Amino acid sequence: MPPTATPSRRRTLRQILGGVRRRARRAAGKVRRLWRRSLQLQVVTSTLVISMIVVAVLGAFLFQQINNNVINGRERTALNEALNDRVQIVAALSQQQGEEQAKSSDTGKKLPEDALDQVLEGIAGVGDAPSRRRADLLVLNPDEPGRSRAVGSYGPEDIPLDLQRSLHNEAKKFTFDVPYTRRVYIQDNGEPRLTTVTGIMVSVVKDGAEHRYEIYHFFPLTQEVDMLTSVRGVIVVVGLGLVLLLAAIAYLVARQVVTPVRLARQAAERLASGKLDERLKVRGEDDLARLAASFNEMAANLALKIHQLEELSQVQRQFVSDVSHELRTPLTTVRMAADLLYDAREDFDPMASRSAELMQAQLERFESMLADLLEISRYDAGAATLDVDSTDVRDVVLRAIADSEALAERHATRFELRLPNETCMADIDSRRVERILRNLLFNAIEHGEGKDIVVTVGADRDSVAVAVRDHGVGLKPGEDTMVFDRFWRADPSRARTIGGTGLGLAISREDATLHGGWLQAWGQPGEGSQFRLTLPRNAGSDLKGSPLSLVPPEVEMRRTWRAHMTPVLLPAAGDGAVHEE
Repeated sequence: MPPTATPSRRRTLRQILGGVRRRARRAAGKVRRLWRRSLQLQVVTSTLVISMIVVAVLGAFLFQQINNNVINGRERTALNEALNDRVQIVAALSQQQGEEQAKSSDTGKKLPEDALDQVLEGIAGVGDAPSRRRADLLVLNPDEPGRSRAVGSYGPEDIPLDLQRSLHNEAKKFTFDVPYTRRVYIQDNGEPRLTTVTGIMVSVVKDGAEHRYEIYHFFPLTQEVDMLTSVRGVIVVVGLGLVLLLAAIAYLVARQVVTPVRLARQAAERLASGKLDERLKVRGEDDLARLAASFNEMAANLALKIHQLEELSQVQRQFVSDVSHELRTPLTTVRMAADLLYDAREDFDPMASRSAELMQAQLERFESMLADLLEISRYDAGAATLDVDSTDVRDVVLRAIADSEALAERHATRFELRLPNETCMADIDSRRVERILRNLLFNAIEHGEGKDIVVTVGADRDSVAVAVRDHGVGLKPGEDTMVFDRFWRADPSRARTIGGTGLGLAISREDATLHGGWLQAWGQPGEGSQFRLTLPRNAGSDLKGSPLSLVPPEVEMRRTWRAHMTPVLLPAAGDGAVHEE
């Protein structure tokens, strides 16, 4: 055999075992899910298991009682028969003694047939059919084995030792005619057969001489065992039928209860999906009917509240939109006047000149906020649309960085670009994606504390991604989702350094969602933060993953290193102490 045959066979065996384990785990997972999802299955299975336990316990107890009654009754009958037969056997033994004495005095006289053998055969029923045989007999004379007699297939070797010992102990006490019984298995034609053995020690005195005999009856319990076997089979069949009947009853009862609950669950799911007109049918006046009525009342109240909230939300959106539109005209007039004052600020005194500059800055912020409010109102009204075109995402990133360089220089911040060499084409709305990146860069500049900002672009077959990483204050646990809320600020006491409106990240998330993409955030205190934008390459396709990790690679490497790092204990110089390195 080649030396590589055994390793190859082992690999094949491991593959087969691995496949079996995987299939077993999948099957176990399906059963576990089915068990957790089906209340009816749980009720029926629990009822079936409990019924099997109860029926098994009751059946075992009932069979034990029947078994004890039958066997004990047969043993009592055997003892009574043995005591009754003792009289005939003792008389036959006395007659046998007389015959032997007559033979010794007159050897030429013809003796009658042995009376003991006739009595034993009559008691055992030798001439009867095998099914009507009473018992096999064994008469032993311990002092003179030649006087022993046996009727049937049993011999001295079949006598239980403890039974024989009990008779000998009674004989030593000169106690006779006391029956003893034992229940044993005796081999009969190579098969063990349950047999009741009774033993009686008797004393026969003839002409002053005492002769002791041991009389044994062998009562086979074949009929009783056959009857008990039939009873056990009947108990098993009846028990299985009872268990199946209880399982069927539990199934019907559970179905009667679970079906309305399942209908209520389906109605609740449709209600949760937005079908507010979903209702349950009310049948009867029981608890399930009252549950259906309560569900319908709850659904009606919920639909009313949602309708009221929708109307209120519509009024609010309309109000914001109307106010924003109405403010544009006076804002344009104020803007024209402010521009004139700002252009002529050099002719003013320093205080008036500074006021003109402040007014100009605040008007720019007000215009930006008004534009953001209009954009948010379009999203709320569902009126936002995409102007999709196949674009290289790298070009969009470069334009966003160019727009942010002036602000970065004022905050002493530099950009580090990590762009792939190949093109990253995707169907996107360049204006909206550029706005997303610009908001992310402005946010990184504001919270980056003057440290470098890393911008990474990645792509795979289905998606493109851009990650903006800063090394500033970071985010606390739970803030990675709150950061996209409208007007949310991590530190309310901290003033905005770049004059943002508080709506930039909220609009950015809406822009990403409109593309079918993701905008996610990661951050840790002291480690900075990273925002990742993931967009599908083809418009309308679903995202399955992102080519860039949300957690920065260097942070992930530090986590892995710390998880696998083991402390090294070194003795310090000059003393026997142990220090951790």
